[in-house]
Amino acid sequence: MRKVGLTLLTAFVGGAMALGTYKVFEKDPQEGLTFEERQKVYFANNRPASNVVSSAGDVDFTQAAAAVTPAVVYIRTTYSPQQGRSGGGNDPFEDMFGDFFGQRVQPQRAQPQRASGSGVIISTDGYIVTNNHVVANASKVEVTTNDHRTLQAKVIGTDPNTDLALIKVTGTNLPIVKLGNSDDVRVGEWVLAVGNPFNLNSTVTAGIVSAKGRNIGILGREEEEQNPFGRSRYQQQPQQPRLNKAIESFIQTDAAINPGNSGGALVNTKGELIGINSAIASHTGSYEGYGFAVPVNLAKKVLNDLEKYGSVKRGYIGVSFTELNPDVATELKTKTTNGLYVNELVDGGAAEAAGLQKGDIITKVEGNTVYESSDLQERVGRLQPGDKIRITVLRAGAEKNFTITLKGEPTANTNKTAMSKSAEELYNKLGASFQPLTSAQKSKFRLNSGVVVTQVRRGGFFENYDIPVGSIITGINGMAINSVQDIDKAITNLKNGQMVIEGYSSDGSRFRNSFDVR
Repeated sequence: MRKVGLTLLTAFVGGAMALGTYKVFEKDPQEGLTFEERQKVYFANNRPASNVVSSAGDVDFTQAAAAVTPAVVYIRTTYSPQQGRSGGGNDPFEDMFGDFFGQRVQPQRAQPQRASGSGVIISTDGYIVTNNHVVANASKVEVTTNDHRTLQAKVIGTDPNTDLALIKVTGTNLPIVKLGNSDDVRVGEWVLAVGNPFNLNSTVTAGIVSAKGRNIGILGREEEEQNPFGRSRYQQQPQQPRLNKAIESFIQTDAAINPGNSGGALVNTKGELIGINSAIASHTGSYEGYGFAVPVNLAKKVLNDLEKYGSVKRGYIGVSFTELNPDVATELKTKTTNGLYVNELVDGGAAEAAGLQKGDIITKVEGNTVYESSDLQERVGRLQPGDKIRITVLRAGAEKNFTITLKGEPTANTNKTAMSKSAEELYNKLGASFQPLTSAQKSKFRLNSGVVVTQVRRGGFFENYDIPVGSIITGINGMAINSVQDIDKAITNLKNGQMVIEGYSSDGSRFRNSFDVR
């Protein structure tokens, strides 16, 4: 009997060890999946209790509001006194449109500045989408959930060109908003805006989609760099265009959007996310009739890139252009009044390689008629370098078709130009995004570990101490960095208020920088 008992015990222990070993080496089933793919898995296992009534029938928003509200969060940000939300000086966006980028609490002199906005949880493990202008340059980001929990968040990456940002809190089984399809949105359909205007948490307003593909010229105003997409709007001197890299193709709605709604959800009556609320057209800074949201199909690409790479890998056509209308057509001496007139080609760019010429008029993208710059910008903005896109141009009165292989950004932008000691706040203070080293990078620098800097944001330690994109971080505070997750553990291991970062510059030279974070 004792022998039988010993045999059973041995079998039990062996089974437990096998199970434990399996758990140790079990791969996260969501690893490598996009946010949309993760949501499909989630909703396949968590079906809604009942179907939402379409707005084509009885207009009832209660189920959509109930599905979305738990996953829309309140975001509070803190800025150092000298930094401010836009790096010092006046914010040109606020000067023109009022403070629709969030809610600012006017600080006393030499006191930290604070602002607030909204965000949308898109994965059960804590990834949140919001606007870039809500968290840009913030030293501290706090998220308050619908059930009144306050969590510290870290900025995973930002994209000023679409005014989107990805942040993350530590959590599990968080409520999420289902990602919809903004291409299916129709002018005139009912939509809900969910956010936190004027510090009024979980506010829901209703309206209709007033227009799609709106380009209102609020992004990239401060940049003078060349935009391979072309200009966002026509200006009086086409031979000397003012260019920027902004991608604007907003969904316009008359649902009430006010200060604090920035980064919140625009959803259809099924409770599906179709846009991220970003701006209002206002002379007073408050609601006057029209709000604008970044379409979710553009956001999907941006957010997946920010999580995977720490920055957006965007493909470029390599042209600058002018939107045609009757007045512009007369000035340019062309009979065509619709499309995009090609002003210049980037030397060695994708368009030049495909055979486009100066003076061509882009009339179609993927077979769809082009009326505005947003018709091209949004479509290209969803693609990666190496992807192909079909363009139709009008040349000498005849249409010609071209297949263009998109290229990466012409020049790398390295952005050389008393606080809490939480891991999230210290991470944000770095002002950078990271991704693991590739095999080629490890071989080049003869390293077994490390992470590469993929983005440097204004006002952070990395910009201030001239650690550019492409630098490799091998150690923080004496701890080896083998993955992005190791950064969270290392940055709180401070000695006398100092953070020490070691690594290699892109030219192979070693560096060791010490930051005072007291």
